[in-house]
Amino acid sequence: MDVSVEFARHLLGAVVNLHAMVPRAHPSSRILGNERMGSGVIVDPSGLVLTVNYVVMGASTVDVGFLKGRRVKAEVVAQDFEVGLALVRVKRQGLTAVPLAGGTDLTCGEPVIAVASTGPQERRISGGLVTYLGEFEAYWEYLLEHGIVSSAQNPGFGGGGLFSMTGALLGVVYLPLNEIVRCSLAIPVDNYREHASELLRYGRVVSRPKRAWLGVFAHAVDEGVVVLGIVPEGPSDRGGLQEGDVIVSLNAEEVPSRKELYLSLWRHGPGERLTLEVMRDKRLRRLEVTTGDRAEFFKQI
Repeated sequence: MDVSVEFARHLLGAVVNLHAMVPRAHPSSRILGNERMGSGVIVDPSGLVLTVNYVVMGASTVDVGFLKGRRVKAEVVAQDFEVGLALVRVKRQGLTAVPLAGGTDLTCGEPVIAVASTGPQERRISGGLVTYLGEFEAYWEYLLEHGIVSSAQNPGFGGGGLFSMTGALLGVVYLPLNEIVRCSLAIPVDNYREHASELLRYGRVVSRPKRAWLGVFAHAVDEGVVVLGIVPEGPSDRGGLQEGDVIVSLNAEEVPSRKELYLSLWRHGPGERLTLEVMRDKRLRRLEVTTGDRAEFFKQI
């Protein structure tokens, strides 16, 4: 894949390094640790940086490192816990920002470039092709309606940019998917652009109904959805769910797949009391769980 030096330099300058410190008391520290490294993409020359939420979730301090060696403090100004994006702001003007692409024009087979940081002043690039456009679900109560999977592997810390060959930002690189195939998932930038005004004004997306949250890590099996893990002190933990439980129904509605569990759950809001039927030790048990608000549970302390 031919990429000019000037083109590459422009992209490298628009990608920053993030270093976040999270209090040990924050609930995400048990899962993600209290020191996190990430990447981000400058989307506004006035100092707005788009990244992935898991890097800055719960952070008490966020440092941003620029390619030319400057490090500055940043503040988290918006978080989208459902999609997985976050915005941080630095007090700098005239930064190198990138244009936002229109995701509707993207097709499978198109060449793309991923850029991410590997350190405060280190950036790496990888190239590849778009291999999949569509729905992506994951075990942490996550369902992305339109994900971008490409053979451009994530070259550094999560939160870097996936770019078109014209230098427009297509998406934010979320995570690697397969060590053998070496592909990566990016969250389309449309998820930011469509809600940018809400994120900047309210710090979250207010036009989307709040989703009920269980606090489970789930995997689909033939019998239903098995609980692989539970967020400590989360709704399911408080409601008596255990690792190894197989969820077979929610409010008497069968949930034979993980997607159906999520969609059924998200028809409810935080604070609702739901009945889960689970198989445990070959016995059917009924549990009452009061759902939570993921954003409230993982808010900054």
